Amino acid sequence: MKGAVIIVPCLVMLLMLTACSPQKNIFVLLPDQDGNVGSIEVTNDKGSSVVDKPGESVTVAGNSKPQAAPAMNMEQIRATFGEALAAEPLQPLSFLLYFKTDSFKLTNDSAALLQPILDAINKTQSRDISVIGHADRAGSKEYNLTLSTKRAQTVRDLLVEKGVDATIIQVSSHGEGNPLVPTADNVKEPRNRRVEVIIR
Repeated sequence: MKGAVIIVPCLVMLLMLTACSPQKNIFVLLPDQDGNVGSIEVTNDKGSSVVDKPGESVTVAGNSKPQAAPAMNMEQIRATFGEALAAEPLQPLSFLLYFKTDSFKLTNDSAALLQPILDAINKTQSRDISVIGHADRAGSKEYNLTLSTKRAQTVRDLLVEKGVDATIIQVSSHGEGNPLVPTADNVKEPRNRRVEVIIR
């Protein structure tokens, strides 16, 4: 085969059936973890076939043209692709924590997110956590870099106080350089005063 064209977001499972000759490939389209579905186009020198609905599949036997195959339900997919699904890595989890103006103190709503973050770390048994600080554009670039660093360190310290191993947390900061909401200079924007926690 020359290759498969994948339009994301989608998750594609490929099973190589080698029990009989010629070799048979099966491509099945699954939604991603958020339920979004893209499409796949399976192409070789004999032709191509496109699927764009969950569970739709394409088979290719030997060097034959890709052919649409009957759609598979989740029970059939799990039975056929169980080992591949079990080996699939989890997608990173991301949490946004917001801060009070000109401060490295969390807002009340964001402080309440610490427990769900801890729950996610424990559930995934994560050994790789990123804590990334940000600031809005009120103040100088130098001041905002320092402030965003303090925000990230504050969140790291809160997680460590709750039992998270400090050695698995990487802390970084972007200052005002990576806004969630672009603004002009010296504009206060609550959504840019944040720390992102990424759990892998």
